[in-house]
Amino acid sequence: MEESAVYLMKDITRDGAKVLREHAAKVEFPLSEADQKLAHDMMEYLIISQDEEQNAKYKLRPGVGLAAPQVGVGEMMAAVLVPGADDEILFKEVLINPVIISHSVQPAALSEGEGCLSVDKDIPGYVVRHDRITIRYQNLAGETKKIRLKNYPAIVCQHEIDHLNGILYYDHINKEEPFHIEGDAVLID
Repeated sequence: MEESAVYLMKDITRDGAKVLREHAAKVEFPLSEADQKLAHDMMEYLIISQDEEQNAKYKLRPGVGLAAPQVGVGEMMAAVLVPGADDEILFKEVLINPVIISHSVQPAALSEGEGCLSVDKDIPGYVVRHDRITIRYQNLAGETKKIRLKNYPAIVCQHEIDHLNGILYYDHINKEEPFHIEGDAVLID
């Protein structure tokens, strides 16, 4: 168990902090020691936060994604760990300099709405996003990768990439009709 990950992440940047509304800077390669540690600690936080025993021990909110601005670092880096059924992992990666290069026209939203480790209050409403996306990013070795994602993993990655562009999930909620969504939209449980 990595204590450094837990201590670093106890200081998750809260809504209202300037770094959450800024465009993050591109990460240079080779990764500095600080960036390697940041990537490791962000993923370690997600692993610990999803383990019920450790989650309770450290009093952490469970998370499926964590972007560098959420820990006060204005860099284009995000850790994503999307669990599936029966201990299956749907998607696990540290995305560096990620860009959505294509997306479906079909809208999608999580049926229960979204939450965020940086936003302490519950903001109800559908966060309408794209059901399918293709992302180009660099991995920890600096290799350029491309991946197509759909449904929940696509929603999570869009949420994290938004953090790198100074956007918070509730910016997408329709202020007049928070639970309005197009008829052909996919609602993900």
